[in-house]
Amino acid sequence: MTTAIKQAGTPVAERATDIQAAGRSRARRRTAWIWIGRAALAVAVVGGWQWFTSAGWVDKFFFGQPSEIWNSLVKLFTEGTAFGTIWDNLWVTVQEAFYGFLLGTLVGVVLGILLGSNRYLSAVIGPYIRIVNSIPRIVLGSIFIVAFGLGVFPKILLAAVLVFFVVFFNAFQGVREVDPNLVANVRVLGASPLQVAIHVTIPSAMTWIIASLHTAFGFAIIGALVAEVLGAQKGIGLIISQAQGTFDPNTVFACMVIIAVITLAAEYLISLLEHSLLKWRPPNRSEAQAI
Repeated sequence: MTTAIKQAGTPVAERATDIQAAGRSRARRRTAWIWIGRAALAVAVVGGWQWFTSAGWVDKFFFGQPSEIWNSLVKLFTEGTAFGTIWDNLWVTVQEAFYGFLLGTLVGVVLGILLGSNRYLSAVIGPYIRIVNSIPRIVLGSIFIVAFGLGVFPKILLAAVLVFFVVFFNAFQGVREVDPNLVANVRVLGASPLQVAIHVTIPSAMTWIIASLHTAFGFAIIGALVAEVLGAQKGIGLIISQAQGTFDPNTVFACMVIIAVITLAAEYLISLLEHSLLKWRPPNRSEAQAI
């Protein structure tokens, strides 16, 4: 123990401690400057927008105005809408996006891993997936609404379709990137196809799958909103559609602000999930430098 205490007091140990403290200090300063930059950019954009519209350089009839957008937000949360309270409409849209996200993610992961692991199935089903992917989403939305009505189900389907392709292609590519030598060694040791999938393929592809989720939830929101604009009884997309019909850009932007807050909250939760599932993986250079 005496030796350990002496080693802890050596200049080398003290220098290592100083380096760690300096690193933490630099990280804190960098984080502070990042938030300062973000705040400055937001102030510049919103302030410039307000200034240009107030001065008449930009027509606020078409592009709205930050102060009026704020008033529209207050009105939405205090007076509600023609379709009920903003909370009721927001809950409908969030439900559609969430269930579409879950459905699209589940199907995308399963098919991506299955086709990525089986070249025969990939060759047979792959062309049909590319054909469906080439269909404009707004056309699919119209088909779903005609087939299933104005309820929640067609919105979930369209959101799931948008999510599916994002997750599927990432899962497919993630499986294809698995080291074949590692798979071969595991099979030599007597692992079954299911064991190979559970212990090798899926963990190796998890980085690709989780990365796709960051984009996928945004697509789920887009799918739900587009379907609501095409036809709905409640939802943020319906409010946007009504505001568009009455030439009210401020309400459109106010709804966009609400959706942006929901999407950022979902992004934060997905980031927590990523850190939880990928604790074993050391950060790469791009992640270490990410904002």
